[in-house]
Amino acid sequence: MRSAKKLLCLLLCAAALALTLSGCHGGRQTIAFDLPDTFDDSREYEITFWAKNDTNKQQTNVYEKAIADFEKLYPNIHITLRLYTDYGRIYNDVITNLSTNTTPNVCITYPDHIATYLTGEDTVVPLDSLFENKKYGFGGSELRFDGPSRDEMIDKVLDECAISGTHYAIPYMRSTEALYVNVDMLRSLGYELPEIVTWNFIWEAAEKAAVKNPDGTYAVNGQKTMLPFIYKSTDNMMIQMLRQKGADYSTAAGDVLLFNDETRALLEEIAGHVKTGSFSTFKISSYPANFLNAGQCLFAVDSTAGASWMGTNATHSDISKDQLVDFEIAVRPIPQFDPDNPQMISQGPSMCVFNKSDPQEVLASWLFAQFMLTNDVQLGYAKTEGYVPVTKKAQESEAYQDYLSRSGEDNDLYYSVKLDATKLLLDNIDKTFVTPVFNGSASVRDAAGQLIENVSLAVLRKQYSKAYMDRLFGDVKSLYRLDQIQSDGTMTKQALGPLPAMSKGLIAAIAAVWVGIGVYLIVDRIKQRKFKQNAY
Repeated sequence: MRSAKKLLCLLLCAAALALTLSGCHGGRQTIAFDLPDTFDDSREYEITFWAKNDTNKQQTNVYEKAIADFEKLYPNIHITLRLYTDYGRIYNDVITNLSTNTTPNVCITYPDHIATYLTGEDTVVPLDSLFENKKYGFGGSELRFDGPSRDEMIDKVLDECAISGTHYAIPYMRSTEALYVNVDMLRSLGYELPEIVTWNFIWEAAEKAAVKNPDGTYAVNGQKTMLPFIYKSTDNMMIQMLRQKGADYSTAAGDVLLFNDETRALLEEIAGHVKTGSFSTFKISSYPANFLNAGQCLFAVDSTAGASWMGTNATHSDISKDQLVDFEIAVRPIPQFDPDNPQMISQGPSMCVFNKSDPQEVLASWLFAQFMLTNDVQLGYAKTEGYVPVTKKAQESEAYQDYLSRSGEDNDLYYSVKLDATKLLLDNIDKTFVTPVFNGSASVRDAAGQLIENVSLAVLRKQYSKAYMDRLFGDVKSLYRLDQIQSDGTMTKQALGPLPAMSKGLIAAIAAVWVGIGVYLIVDRIKQRKFKQNAY
């Protein structure tokens, strides 16, 4: 009997353990990383670094110089750079490589993407304990470079790298969006450019710029092509419009509130301006800068990081010189509903460190990630486009202040539009915001932009109608697998999706344990009956 009781106890304990483990589906386990006490210099380390760059060779040069300088300080750490044309490709490759444990060591990324990476087991290193490490943390005594101390990090920017209170990344650069305006064209329409532009102002002037001559050319530029208002990132457009309206978008708990009446009203207004030819998007038409620089656009919204593509004297213009039009360009904050309370999105890449089986390899990766925060790297990269350094150490340095003061000295390093865009962010950093981050927040962001793209295409294809609008939310929810989330933001029972193989195995184990318990109880009862019968 004693052995039978022990068996029952073991079975019950196994069941309890299996239930505890199976309860982790859809959750996130934060496992603190134990940083080695000392970096092992006797070994060689191969570190992979995935970063984004498209056509800006100056940025590639910054990466390559940073790697060369770092390897001089740490000769036993070898960095392999892999460049991608956009952040989406990095994200897709990381997701693909999670299952095979072949992720990079350090990766340029966004918190929305990291939230998805964290669905894997122990994938991204939580960094809070590393920040504070006296030897290898911010300003650590064993660092071989002059990196920023914890006090020299900008709290608002660093906090943008936290998910559920834990930092999984460090910022690399920051930008926001800006409104680039052909001032000469605006004046020809009878308008003066205000310091803060409202949406009503944008739509009114854009409609006026869409007026054609009897011969089919546009009155404002005399050309056959005119797209008065082009928006590069429609996901940002919808997110910022909702934020400015005080309308719902999502919550940190993962509630998706995007599909609401305010969103529909905004889409219906946008559809009206697409119909008149006064509004278009990057995905439909192409880069806003190309039209702006050719005198075929009045208002262009793009990242401040894209400022070096904007204007007659743009450093990185993508159109031929014979297409360029000479015009006065101005940089303003994005359009606002309330000019007394401007709000704009904070964006820009961050860096995460992936966990590996070798803690020394992770330490080597962390050292390189920190090196990217040194002044030479921060200032070098910021000067390539309208990015802003993410440390007080860099922003307050004499070299950076000198750079900002020399706007317009040339059309390369000191290109005025690039520096105007940079100052726009520096002057409005307290007016920036970020969206809630959770597993699936990247899909919600994509869905926000898709709503505008779909409505715009429907108008152009003459498919727009009330019936179309009635179907739109459902179509986009289904496209991004958000259709299992109710209109009030609560999750349906199916919203978690299919269980992973580990969870299925645990459930099977639970069932087997309870079957074992049941069999044990039946057999034990039969034995007890037989014992009683024999006793009589």
